[in-house]
Amino acid sequence: MGAEVNAELVAARADKLFFYSPYNFLRPLDVATQQRLFGTGAAADYATDPHHRVFEFAQDGATVQFLYAFLPWDTDFFQAPVYKVFTALFTAETPAAVLAAAAAAFRRQLGQEGAAYCFAELPAEDTRVAQALGDAGWRLVETRLTYFHDAVQRFEQPRFAVRSARKEEAAAIGAISAAARNEYDRFHADQWFGGDTGDRFLARYASAAVEGYCDDVLVPAEPNLPVDSFLAISDLRAHAASLHSGFSRVVLTAVGPANRGWHLKLVSETVQRARQNGAEYVLMTTQATNRAVFRTCEKLNFKVGGCGHVLACSQFN
Repeated sequence: MGAEVNAELVAARADKLFFYSPYNFLRPLDVATQQRLFGTGAAADYATDPHHRVFEFAQDGATVQFLYAFLPWDTDFFQAPVYKVFTALFTAETPAAVLAAAAAAFRRQLGQEGAAYCFAELPAEDTRVAQALGDAGWRLVETRLTYFHDAVQRFEQPRFAVRSARKEEAAAIGAISAAARNEYDRFHADQWFGGDTGDRFLARYASAAVEGYCDDVLVPAEPNLPVDSFLAISDLRAHAASLHSGFSRVVLTAVGPANRGWHLKLVSETVQRARQNGAEYVLMTTQATNRAVFRTCEKLNFKVGGCGHVLACSQFN
């Protein structure tokens, strides 16, 4: 648990760690900077955060390290200790049996620390880590697709009446988020959350987005149309500065029955907003089951960028 990150193992995993960058599919962006921010650099510096931990396992001359974090906010909200796996480090020669044994030992370590829930968000390219966790009893919760628009400055679509949500609307926006239940997102697909826990979490997240957690929250602004949808946006300014590019990411969106058809309109206006702000890219991640979002992306000329998996564990003995 108190081990230092092994630099040789980081180097051995460089090709896969690159895919941990949320922008790995944007070819004009500098690869070295992406590695530094999200891949090899993030792995090498992992233990510098007080909430980050390193678990090391050795067997038959091979060493495996799991990099993981304790999540205080999630722990407070769910009233149970929550952890998140960043990745695992090992060499290409590490046998599958050793990886499986390491994953099993890591699971026991989480139990000794009192973990109630642990999850991992892995790029689809990192199959060996996903397989090792699967061998140790982790379950697949969600598969995600990330779409991107890279022709923002040439975007031409009809305009729609939208405005930014007001802070006094935070509770109402939270209620919209809770009501628009998606059985395939991880808070509803994973039975660990149970009952209305996922609804309450997404309501709090949406309310926080309006209160300032996100850079903007768009809602319809047509006369006599009730607000029953929203789209929260992050402009990823820190990443934009480092990568010398402009971004807008769709963080969370929900559409209620009174605003049917507004997902496309809100996404379209998100691209228009990015265009006005001089951004080069708009990003959006959704479940691999969300055909309605696929249709929106196709109509607005988004492209598929990447795929990822969410795995989780809640039994550690």
